[in-house]
Amino acid sequence: MSEAFKIEDVFAENVFTVSKMKERLPKQVFKNLKKVMDEGGNLSIEDADVIAKAMKDWAVEKGATHFTHWFQPLIVSLTAEKHDSFVTHPDEDGNVITSFTGKQLIMGEPDASSFPSGGLRATCAARGYTVWDVASPAFIREGAIGAVLCIPTVFCSYTGESLDKKTPLLRSMDALSNEALRVVKLFDPETKATRVTASVGPEQEYFLISKDSYEARKDLKYTGRTLFGAPAPKGQELEDQYFGAIKENVGAYMKDLNRELWKLGITATTQHNEVAPGQHEMAPIYAEADTAIDNNLIAMETMKKVAERHNLECLLHEKPFAGVNGSGKHDNWSLVTDQGENLLDPGKNPHENTQFQLFLAAVIRAVDENAGLLRLSASNPGNDHRLGANEAPPAIISIFLGEQLQDVVDQIIKTGDATSSISGEKLVTGVSTLPDFMKDATDRNRTSPFAFTGNKFEFRMVASALSIAGPNTILNTIVADVLSDFADQLEKSNDVEKTLHEIIKKTLTDHQKVIFNGDGYSDGWVAEAEKRGLPNMKTMVDAIPELTSEKTIEMFGRLGVMDKVELEARAEIDYESYSKAINIEAKTMVDMAGKKFIPAVINYVTDLAASINEINAACGGVNVDVQSDLLKKASDLLAQAQKAKIALEASIAEAATKEEGTVQANFFKDVVKADMDALRTPIDELEVIVGKEYWPVPCYADLLFEV
Repeated sequence: MSEAFKIEDVFAENVFTVSKMKERLPKQVFKNLKKVMDEGGNLSIEDADVIAKAMKDWAVEKGATHFTHWFQPLIVSLTAEKHDSFVTHPDEDGNVITSFTGKQLIMGEPDASSFPSGGLRATCAARGYTVWDVASPAFIREGAIGAVLCIPTVFCSYTGESLDKKTPLLRSMDALSNEALRVVKLFDPETKATRVTASVGPEQEYFLISKDSYEARKDLKYTGRTLFGAPAPKGQELEDQYFGAIKENVGAYMKDLNRELWKLGITATTQHNEVAPGQHEMAPIYAEADTAIDNNLIAMETMKKVAERHNLECLLHEKPFAGVNGSGKHDNWSLVTDQGENLLDPGKNPHENTQFQLFLAAVIRAVDENAGLLRLSASNPGNDHRLGANEAPPAIISIFLGEQLQDVVDQIIKTGDATSSISGEKLVTGVSTLPDFMKDATDRNRTSPFAFTGNKFEFRMVASALSIAGPNTILNTIVADVLSDFADQLEKSNDVEKTLHEIIKKTLTDHQKVIFNGDGYSDGWVAEAEKRGLPNMKTMVDAIPELTSEKTIEMFGRLGVMDKVELEARAEIDYESYSKAINIEAKTMVDMAGKKFIPAVINYVTDLAASINEINAACGGVNVDVQSDLLKKASDLLAQAQKAKIALEASIAEAATKEEGTVQANFFKDVVKADMDALRTPIDELEVIVGKEYWPVPCYADLLFEV
């Protein structure tokens, strides 16, 4: 039985919360800081010094010896940090002195040349800046290295361009708030709302496997996924994993994880087994977008750290195992005013709620007009293995509204106005001892990439290992763009009510093609989507050009989210990261095939041939057809594997000669990946033939079921 503890005793104990600030700071300094947190602006260096000392004193009391500016650079790994101790020169008596100044709190200076920048920084130009994000609380991370005070920051170049994922997010939040407020004030000129924020709740899926098995697989260590592996005799076909009873060792991990997350102020609530063997999910309560993103990054780091304690490895890759469901990260997104009003809540009678209808129309239009951008925002190389594979939403972007809202939309399109809403009915279970209760007016659709789920949209196609800063930056920006247009029309109108209804009707009519409530896994939907003119970008590489289209550059520039240079830089990084990821996978396959699988099969066929010879020598005429057939089959597959390995080596070498960027990324997508598949096929077939004592790595049956 593990140690019991109360949530309230540990929650946020390692976070420098507003209440701790209020307790430790002089009243005026706290007031000044709170104003900057709520309204923006700059802190005086005098106030910063006072805050820094209070923060340092609190951190030292918690055992911290170092501090770091914690930021989110444009790299595959999610966060970065450089630790500095609080120790300064000793006093005249040789006693240690600790110090932390306002200048150190507000700004750091990491080497910007060593991070991918897409050309924003030259190799010789090292200077970059990390700048304290006042709205994000500092926290203490505990680990083998000790306790470290982490200060959330943004990261920018010496010339001012953003070099991180958070700066554009914060800009997009401002843009969304500004444009949404314009609309809110048209509905209620007396509103007390001063800000509209995107509320986000990410559902994090992951796998747990044994640490020993992980260490025995180079592919998992180098790439995050198994590049080889035959299906286990049992997978997920019995559907006995989803929501099943949590195993004791997994439960111990989850309890430890919850405690660590709660100490960091992360409201982890939901935990359960997912569909595939060894797969699980953790979900938090909703938070403002910037906080939610910080918390998700912290959660992902913590999930891996806690797994180490339990001799486990936490896999966050989108497709660690072929043949079973991969992992995603559903991004639940809604719009909320600082007065607590959810602008995407339809209420009991959505047909009467014109404000909701307008915001709904804005989202529908934004998604339809920017499907390629959304597809890219959810993408990394790993997610290409999931999307469209009948385990995750299709790569085709569509919106699920459900019966109730679809009916309202149909009424508006047909007549210009909606006069009724479908209501939920009593759920009849047929069990006399169960009370009657009302079911929702709309079912859910797990095959939709962008589904309305009561008072929010669930962006279901986001990659599990991905920072959700990108998806939410895109989502905030495209919706802000449409709201800006709506506000322009309404503010200029002499008859706001008439114009409002015209906008809603026209928008829903023009963009209804993106609404689809059926089975997104069906072949029929692919054909139907093509008829509707919806894009089907099957890979990440196909979607990258959307980032630098004239339309995107104009929209992002006008709203102040990113300029042309910043967008082009990110496109370059996306091409580069894709190429590097596939190159690493391909080289790992060659290494494993040449050093592990082919030698193992040679040992097997050699022993098998020797056995045949020994049997024939001992007793001629004995039937050795089984052994001979196995020998021939294994030898043929061995030859295929060697031939495929040589072909893959050649394509890797050829890829290195291609022009970096679009050309090289497409070569990896079209040629190298095909050669990788050709190498995997015979080796996976050999795994089924060759005895377990010969096979050099743990198989799927071991990986998926030993935890």
